[in-house]
Order: sequence, then C-alpha cells, then structure tokens
Amino acid sequence: MSSWRDRLNKFSGKTRFMVCRLFVHLAGDEVAPLLGLLNRVARDAVETDGELEVLGEGLVEICQSLLQYQTYWQSAANEGDVFWNEGEAGDYVTELFTDSAQRYLSEPDFSAPLPRDNELLTLPVTRNLIVMLAVACEGEVPDLETDLAHLDALERGLKALINLHYQERLRAIQIQFSPAQLGDELTNDQLLLNFPELIPL
Repeated sequence: MSSWRDRLNKFSGKTRFMVCRLFVHLAGDEVAPLLGLLNRVARDAVETDGELEVLGEGLVEICQSLLQYQTYWQSAANEGDVFWNEGEAGDYVTELFTDSAQRYLSEPDFSAPLPRDNELLTLPVTRNLIVMLAVACEGEVPDLETDLAHLDALERGLKALINLHYQERLRAIQIQFSPAQLGDELTNDQLLLNFPELIPL
C-alpha cells in the first residue's frame, strides 16, 4: 500500500526506485554444483567490468537454477526500501553490497600448498549454500516488496527478478554467495552466526 509521501512524489512526477536484497539458503549434498554456475557468472561480471546486461543475464540464469533447486530451499530472508532520489538509492545499494561482502565466509586461499602429482585431490562438499541477490530498479515490484520467507512468495520473487531483466528496469545488480568456492564449507554454526535473519521455509 502506497504511503501519502509515495503518492505525492508519484503525482509530482518523481522516479521511484526500489532496492532490495534477497537471501536464499539451500541445503543438501546436491547443492554444490550451483557453485559452478555462481562462480562462472561472477567471472563473467569481472571480465566485463560489471556490465549491467551481462549481470542481468547471469541473474536470470541463477534465478532459473534456484527455481529448479526448490527442493533444497531451507530458509530465506529479504529486505529493501523505496527511494525517490537516485543518489540515495545508490548509497543503499552500496551499503547492501558492503554488508553482503562482509558475510563471505570463504575466500580463495592462495597460501595453501598445491597437492603433489601423486596425491589425490579431495575437496569437502558443503551442504549449505547462501545466495545473496540485490537489485535496484525503477517503479513498483509488488512481488519483491513483501515478505519472501514463504515458498510461494519466494518463487514469485525470483520470477519477478527474471522479468525485471527482460523489462530492462534493473539499474543495479549484485550477486554474492557463501561459500565462495568449491572446497570451502559453510557449517550450520557459521550459518546461524553470519545469517541470523534467515527464516525457515
């Protein structure tokens, strides 16, 4: 429901910006392959200097994969705000990015010795994966401006993100995840400590 200020700003012709962040927690032995997709999308984003079109295509791939992995959804959370000033919306996007980056539990460890040729390479497989998606867009998105910690609502929210890309309404996209790479593990204790806002689905 629009507030009095929202209606006034809309009447005066101001552009409405919606910024939101979505957390999806997946659990199970089969979630590790999603890390491959997430890392590929992250590499593509770096190689294109964060080009919005490339990030949007990656966002669509990730949302479609999350929808296919619905069986493994365990918990979720979302937050966001509405702005009538692009600069303020941009500041909030930066704030969300910084917070998500601080939640990373795994970074590549380049100081670790490489295995010798005659050693078998074995990597622990994480049973927990958190995907953090943050976007800024113009206009209203009712399916994202609500509590998404319910299966049906989360499904609608992910589909809304896909539609925003095809409608060319996205102005900023952030894709972050934990653990950051195959072989790193996000334990249940780390999950509770670093993602306290998650609500079981």
